[in-house]
Amino acid sequence: MQFPSDRRIALPLALSCALLAQPASAQDFLQSLFGWGQQHSAPRVIERAPQQGKAKPKKKNAAKTPPGGKQQAQPNGAAQQPAAEGPPPPYEPQLLRLSEILGALSYLRDLCGSEDGEDWRAKMSALLEAEAKTGQRRLKLTGAFNRGFRGYETTYRSCTPNARLAISRYLDEGGRIAHDIAYRYGNS
Repeated sequence: MQFPSDRRIALPLALSCALLAQPASAQDFLQSLFGWGQQHSAPRVIERAPQQGKAKPKKKNAAKTPPGGKQQAQPNGAAQQPAAEGPPPPYEPQLLRLSEILGALSYLRDLCGSEDGEDWRAKMSALLEAEAKTGQRRLKLTGAFNRGFRGYETTYRSCTPNARLAISRYLDEGGRIAHDIAYRYGNS
């Protein structure tokens, strides 16, 4: 006799938990990390701009010297070699995980009818533009995105309750990661 009363309590409890959950709030953290928000976008751009400024003059100088003739072959040969990337930032593992989550969300959100998969791809593009314009880091982040996308592409052919649960959990986890990165490293 206690079993039916437990059901009567469990159903309203589950419904109230579902209604009170706010998975969309994670998007705000992702947007602020990627530069669409106002709070953390400026420090990230300022942080990366001096490094890019140092690398670009070398490339511009290399582009200016070819009309010079013979000087092009020797000095520019060294300048055209890919610059050695520095050590990865301390938040590299979190960025890789965030990239994988963005890939999974890109596939799952489209699968479940949200039709915003391109938005998640755009967020990944913004992340790549801010964090890894070229080089090995870009390949690693892109690979993580593709791994997240393909992992669910091979598993889910239609939207299921488990797919919706995965979306909710990824929104939460992605929001926590983005907030953590912005909080810890955004002002440096």
